[in-house]
Amino acid sequence: MKKTIFEEMSGTYIRHGDYLIPCLTLPEEEEQRFIGVWGQRHKRYLKEHKRAIYITLLTNGRLNSYLADIEEQAQERFERIVEQMKQAQGITEQLKAENQMEWVAKMNNIQACAREIVDKEIIFL
Repeated sequence: MKKTIFEEMSGTYIRHGDYLIPCLTLPEEEEQRFIGVWGQRHKRYLKEHKRAIYITLLTNGRLNSYLADIEEQAQERFERIVEQMKQAQGITEQLKAENQMEWVAKMNNIQACAREIVDKEIIFL
């Protein structure tokens, strides 16, 4: 019996009833890196809207490192935006000591704005 291209490339099959199913495994990633909320959000976006990119990264064994890089970039950008907006609006530790509720309200607003910016620039791109 003639070998299939898959068998010529050292592929093997498992018999499941009347069917031969190829034994496929994903390549191992070199290292496991932390994937936080930004990386998870980008992963969900890729799965739902950029399926081909997601499958390519997954099958090449590069998905985890790609998402970890996105996580780092997004977190750095978020922190930089928050600091810049705090300085622009004059939010200081003195305000925090004098009027905590106003400080919390302003910081929540800044963080929400920063999240939207990071989403548009990095996560949903």
